[in-house]
Amino acid sequence: MILELADIRIHPGQNAAFEEAIQRGLATVIGSTKGFQGYTVNRGIESPERYVLQIFWNTLEDHTVGFRQSEAFTQWRAIVGPFFAGPPTVEHFELLAKSA
Repeated sequence: MILELADIRIHPGQNAAFEEAIQRGLATVIGSTKGFQGYTVNRGIESPERYVLQIFWNTLEDHTVGFRQSEAFTQWRAIVGPFFAGPPTVEHFELLAKSA
């Protein structure tokens, strides 16, 4: 399993609208993408315009090719992109250890 970690910063005062949009985008677009396994969304306490999105994929290619090179990515960015204060930082991780 691959973890995609996206560090997102939004424009101030847009939290409620962004939170609705990201949940809608995850449910309607990403949730039906091949290789998608689940997600978490966390909002910063000290920096409430900062969000950390974690998406779990079967393989790296499920994200980088299957999703990023599809029409679904365009749909996703149309939903959440207007809220971004700048491009998100996105990195991928491999699972090394997990608690029970």
